[in-house]
Amino acid sequence: MRRARGVGPRTCKLLIEKFGTPEKIFQLSSDQIAAAGVPRNTAHSIAEFRDFEPLEKELCELPNIGARLVKWTDADYPPNLRQIADPPPFLFVRGTATLTDNTCIAIVGARAASDIGRRMAQRLGLELAAKGFTVVSGLARGIDGEAHQGALDAHGRTLAILGCGVDVIYPAEHRKLAEAIIEGGGALISELPIGTQPLAENFPTRNRILSGLCLGVVIVEAAEKSGSLITARMALEQDRQVFAVPGSPLSGKTRGSNRLLKEGAKLVECVEDVIEELAPQMASRAPATSRMPSAEPVPTPPTSNISASAEVARLVQAPIDAKAPEGIADSSITILNNLKESERLHVDSIIESSGLNAQTVLRLLLELELEGRVTQHPGKLFSLA
Repeated sequence: MRRARGVGPRTCKLLIEKFGTPEKIFQLSSDQIAAAGVPRNTAHSIAEFRDFEPLEKELCELPNIGARLVKWTDADYPPNLRQIADPPPFLFVRGTATLTDNTCIAIVGARAASDIGRRMAQRLGLELAAKGFTVVSGLARGIDGEAHQGALDAHGRTLAILGCGVDVIYPAEHRKLAEAIIEGGGALISELPIGTQPLAENFPTRNRILSGLCLGVVIVEAAEKSGSLITARMALEQDRQVFAVPGSPLSGKTRGSNRLLKEGAKLVECVEDVIEELAPQMASRAPATSRMPSAEPVPTPPTSNISASAEVARLVQAPIDAKAPEGIADSSITILNNLKESERLHVDSIIESSGLNAQTVLRLLLELELEGRVTQHPGKLFSLA
């Protein structure tokens, strides 16, 4: 229906809720469609639409690029997204990820991000993914790319919401990152037809999908006139929680995110700030129920989400002054001792020599870097600060 002139997401949702599948809608007369509350010109466009051949060719092309179509009426359509006022009637999904979990958290921010902003985004992505959450972002340069990479470093799942077709990688330098997202069990997602180029007008509407999929949106860095602020506004309209990482008032890169904090966004200094705020919301959510017209239930979230819920419960019940688990300090000392023996070490060498798993090493390196004890260099090289 989106290909018919004058038809947008709200009209699609209205008609599908009333009549069921698009196949049934295209069998209606313009009078029947108009009677549902659709403007008469739009109703006429729908009733007269017959240009199905390009759509059929597009559907045949999807398997060739490892993609599939998920419709609003399908059981695996994202339940969070179905709840918003203007959900996309269908999604192009490139990757094997299921979309029915309720533990998605978005991390977005500036493309021209500062080094500290990049490190913070990577740390949040890593720690959220390590706790079983799905990290959602937009594959853009800067904060988005670091959030995706952090989730991948934790061997977690991440979803990239695109402002172009799922076969078009933008920016081009993130092609390897996009491939890693797919290979890691995540997905590239778009409502736009394959072949659609990344035009500027695509991104504001894309942002409603990014926020609609999630329980909350974390803004790491945002200038006064930033696309991230559009995502934050849409999140508020969708009744999603908005978080922001504070920044220096002397930096133009963080004026927008600091303003969000003044307006009531939740301040984030560590991953627990996000999880604890969302804990009551997650605890009250049973496995997602569907608003689809059919009676077929939406599948329950995958096993990884159960671990996320358990982690939420653990964090909420833990005392505020709880000490770090025994051995964490010793592990940090082991990493620091390894770095003393070399001017710069690649992260793989640190993992091998420390005897710790990759997830633990990456987390500790981030902590030591933020403490000013370790410096990261290009190429995943580390040295003592």
